[in-house]
Amino acid sequence: MDWFYWGIIIILFIISFIGLVYPVIPSVLFILGGYILYGLFFSFKDFSWLFWSVQILFVILLFGADYLANMIGIKKYGGTKAGIWGSTIGMIAGPFVIPVAGIIIGPFIGAVLGELIVNKTSFKQSLKIGLGSLIGFISSVFTKGIIQAVMIIYFFFQVS
Repeated sequence: MDWFYWGIIIILFIISFIGLVYPVIPSVLFILGGYILYGLFFSFKDFSWLFWSVQILFVILLFGADYLANMIGIKKYGGTKAGIWGSTIGMIAGPFVIPVAGIIIGPFIGAVLGELIVNKTSFKQSLKIGLGSLIGFISSVFTKGIIQAVMIIYFFFQVS
């Protein structure tokens, strides 16, 4: 039966990585769900206060990385809060409007439209801001992937 429990835990971890490219999936909740299921299926004794402290720090880093990468990418190319909000909305709505490609196109279009509509930014400048949003999104996915991998590796070190 242990293999079945481990299978469920590993599936939750895999879903967390899918959440990197589909922001509608709350990655961190699936990772934490894996930890909690491990505790319920096996034991919580492997999780010290240090383990939980480190994991909480990583969760904070995950949220910070997402916001900061997007903001820095947009600000670097002259964008404003309208571009940041547009990019965020595009990131969430994109995969539903244009399956698969929407995750890349959504933040770009959202930032461009946000700047065009709210700030009346020139089309050329809005495209640059959209590019900054795309760069920010990709760097965010990369950074969050590393953080999530470290969280899961640390978990396996704790329970082995």
